[in-house]
Amino acid sequence: MGHLTSRDAYKSLEERINSFPIGAVQSETFYKILQVLYTEEEAGRLAQLPIRPFSVSRAAKCWGISELQAEKYLDHLCDKALLVDSSYEGKRRFVMPPPMIGFLEFALMRTRGDIDQKYLSELYYQYMNVEEDFIKELFFGLETKQGRVFVQEPVLTNDKMNFILDYERATHIIEDADFIGVGLCYCRHKNMHLGIPCEIDAPMETCLTFGNVARSLVKHGGYARQISKEEAKDILEMAYGKNLVQIGENVRENPTFMCNCCSCCCEALGAAKKFSPMQPVATTNYIPEIHMDHCVGCGKCASVCPIDAIKMELIPPKEGEKPRKYPFVDTEICLGCGICARNCPTKAIELKHRPVQIITPVNATHRFVLQAIEKGMLANLIFDNQAFGNHRAMASVLKVILDLPPAKQVLASRQLKSVYLDKLLSVKKKNKE
Repeated sequence: MGHLTSRDAYKSLEERINSFPIGAVQSETFYKILQVLYTEEEAGRLAQLPIRPFSVSRAAKCWGISELQAEKYLDHLCDKALLVDSSYEGKRRFVMPPPMIGFLEFALMRTRGDIDQKYLSELYYQYMNVEEDFIKELFFGLETKQGRVFVQEPVLTNDKMNFILDYERATHIIEDADFIGVGLCYCRHKNMHLGIPCEIDAPMETCLTFGNVARSLVKHGGYARQISKEEAKDILEMAYGKNLVQIGENVRENPTFMCNCCSCCCEALGAAKKFSPMQPVATTNYIPEIHMDHCVGCGKCASVCPIDAIKMELIPPKEGEKPRKYPFVDTEICLGCGICARNCPTKAIELKHRPVQIITPVNATHRFVLQAIEKGMLANLIFDNQAFGNHRAMASVLKVILDLPPAKQVLASRQLKSVYLDKLLSVKKKNKE
């Protein structure tokens, strides 16, 4: 790597990061962030790795070193949360996390002395809150969102609970997880370094991770600590009491994270308010309905709404009554979290099913393919042998494509320009007929 300049190494890493459908917007600030998080050598080596899961032997070939040397360096990168590892069929697999939800947050999920977290927080603020291009691209650049909101289950009546699907319930995600970790809230930790206190004094340790990601963050460097399902549920109950919004990975199966977000610190909730009516995350399948005959016009629902989707408006009074303000819900931007219903003192707010169901991707591969199609990057991902280097990975992608709606299949076919895929789609269409 001696022939590369420092700028070359970070530029190569940036290009590899932008192989993700959700990448990073180039700027001098982002270059400085990379310099804080990665040494020049780390940047150069990571730039050579696949963006999908890979083995020790694959890394060794990319770097031209022995597998023993490669595994030692891969462990070093995991210790800095620049990679996460897992075990698949008895073999270690590694993957480079995307910028978000990924290595940007991981750097602030615990207190660290090896990097200047205050300086990093200032860079994050400049990159996300001042320059804003990254935040706009992250939350609004794709139809298929990276995160989704969970409804607050305690506000659902029995008849609604009968219709809520397992993947829509935060408690089910916790119960179903085989490993759970909790770390510092990246957003509140960042704001603490900036001297911006959380307005509701929410606890710092509220970021839940699950499965292999949690294992890696616990094992390498203590970015999270392992907790029981009972403690995770206690954190969830505390979050309900603090009016925090649960935002998790936008998948039905095996989500890797669930944040408990306050509107004053969270990047996603802040974007929802700032760039309304655009939605930064997928909403729940619920929407609040206000029963005016029970409403006393106290305004509590409007004051607790995390994205200001409820406004108090004056309505014409009936004869003999004084003018009063009542709440009105902007259904176009409402997240469907249920915080308003939970805080209504007269139980005048009821959650109803949205008229059109919100579709959640089955798993990470499903979401990844959808996002790649929307970005016009599907061909790059499949035919770049660094991205998909085995038949199993290719088969999983093709299965997702074959299960997509016809309009998405057409987009995928155009991007791949594959006779093989066209034949598969044609056969499937004939079989349906």
